[in-house]
Amino acid sequence: METERKQDERLEQNKDERQFSFTGRVLTIGFVGGVFWSLIGYAVYMLNFTKIRPALVLSPWVVGDWKDKALGDWIGIILIGLLSMLVAIIYKVVLAKFKHMMTGVLYGIALWLIVFYLLRPMFPGLKPIQELGTNTLVTTLCLYVLYGLFIGFSISFEYDELQKARESRRSENQ
Repeated sequence: METERKQDERLEQNKDERQFSFTGRVLTIGFVGGVFWSLIGYAVYMLNFTKIRPALVLSPWVVGDWKDKALGDWIGIILIGLLSMLVAIIYKVVLAKFKHMMTGVLYGIALWLIVFYLLRPMFPGLKPIQELGTNTLVTTLCLYVLYGLFIGFSISFEYDELQKARESRRSENQ
């Protein structure tokens, strides 16, 4: 009886560690994805494909001219990485079970719609959709689609690997 209890405690402890490990990986995927794709966004801004720079994320909370310079963009990139961790957690909770690439693509499109329609009033420097121009719209939509694909595919892959590991442990225990 006591050995069963100890075995149950060990299994429960391992379950918690694996779950934390999966959540840690999701947070890492979110941060890396946010930083990487906002760096790409900064590059396409510098190449004049878009009028939107990473420092835009600072505009509701920060005053001063420094935010419209390179320092603002670099701080914006880090902040986008941190916000992306929340986006990744939402994906984990809601969509991690889906293995299709289209899930990530649709997630990216949904994020683009949220930022450019719902959250636009928060960002005083973000013009209405009609005034942004075709290059900016296409470029930002593509960035969001690729970002969503990255987040979705990476998290779904990790979820699938976790499920396979659980199944193999179950079959070993039987």
